[in-house]
Amino acid sequence: MSTSVYVETFGCQMNVADSERAAVRLRAAGYELSDRPNNADVVIFNTCSVRERAAHKVFTRIGEVRRTRLGVEPVFGVMGCVAQLEGETLFDNSPLVNLVVGTRATDRLPALIDRALDRKQRVIDLGERDETDAWDVPATARTSPYVAFVPIIEGCNKFCTYCIVPFSRGREKSRSAAEIIDEVKQLRDYGYREIHLIGQNVNSYRPKTEAGLEQFKGATLFARLLRAVAATGMERIKFTTSFPRDFHPDIVAAIDENENLCNWVHLPVQSGSDRVLRAMRRGHTAADYLRRIESIKNARRQIAITSDIIVGFPGETEQDFRDTMTLVSNVRYDGLYIFKYSERPGTPAAKLNDDVTRTEKTARFLELEELQKRQQRTIYESYVGREINVLAESVSAKSESDLTGHTTCHKVVNFPGRSVKLGEVAAVRVTDVKQNSLYGEALAAA
Repeated sequence: MSTSVYVETFGCQMNVADSERAAVRLRAAGYELSDRPNNADVVIFNTCSVRERAAHKVFTRIGEVRRTRLGVEPVFGVMGCVAQLEGETLFDNSPLVNLVVGTRATDRLPALIDRALDRKQRVIDLGERDETDAWDVPATARTSPYVAFVPIIEGCNKFCTYCIVPFSRGREKSRSAAEIIDEVKQLRDYGYREIHLIGQNVNSYRPKTEAGLEQFKGATLFARLLRAVAATGMERIKFTTSFPRDFHPDIVAAIDENENLCNWVHLPVQSGSDRVLRAMRRGHTAADYLRRIESIKNARRQIAITSDIIVGFPGETEQDFRDTMTLVSNVRYDGLYIFKYSERPGTPAAKLNDDVTRTEKTARFLELEELQKRQQRTIYESYVGREINVLAESVSAKSESDLTGHTTCHKVVNFPGRSVKLGEVAAVRVTDVKQNSLYGEALAAA
């Protein structure tokens, strides 16, 4: 019998893509992929370090799995950002961890598991990718059969003071446009309806050569890539995440020119206070950010805008928070991810005095959340009675009779699925508004 491996993924789309890549390598090496941890020979957790107490979450999951194994313990491995950052300390903190695999060692995972299986040594690899490593995940190996993540850039050069990504993911490295375009064409030919171009900062995209972009105009290489990917004929194309400093108005022009470039932009601002933005080392002011928002709102198409905000950053005063409230009031986001600041060891912000109390952070979080709820509900209510196209991606978690999916503007929509098959794009008339989603009735497959 072949050795079975279970991989559980936490966190962002990049981690999902890395798990897909790992699965391809494991199958090629003769390993069997298991869909449950309680009968796998090897259990690996692909981890995210963005949220607080990320390592603790991994140890908790290891304990939960161990209790289901009735004395037959698997080889436990940790890969991803927590592995890259914590390294050998994971061995010190948990005697159950046998294998630690960094963010750039994914392609070496089968060989690392081979070594870990004899249990004579603990195995760790935090090294860089090999020059021969290539992103070659076939359509058949994707997590979803309808929506695929296509990495275009890995790592980050921005070094915002609160962020651990430059340390966990390394410096920015862009894939070639020709390689990306070929991948999108393969996904299109296989029947995929939607792709997401992903990266820590997609609009920082700078490949070593312009191969694949020769026929496409644009003020930036990323805008040219958008036009090139749109020319493949892929039905829906989304991208995330964008960095404000690198967000050029030509990106908006590309969206206006190509209907299959979806009408959604995720543009994290983090704070509305210039003083806090400087302390965060974001490289933009609130006015800079609002100019980019204005270019999006002036588009021919109605483009949904979402963002991230951190409240309670060290030194954030009441006035700083009021500046954030003002910015959010002015922008009127379709969606907003709000985080209470928490220290990430190893970041520059960790050296600052975390002087905003937990009570104040919570109060600011709740006040901003309430503002966003009011504004978001108004936006969502404007959809009632409208007909929108929704890609049916899965059965709803709340009702087995409903399907759920996303619009081109990335809103979640649930609807009765009697007349629609998974993978179809359905015309849906919106009849109701939930807190973070819409509800409607399917008219037909679009």
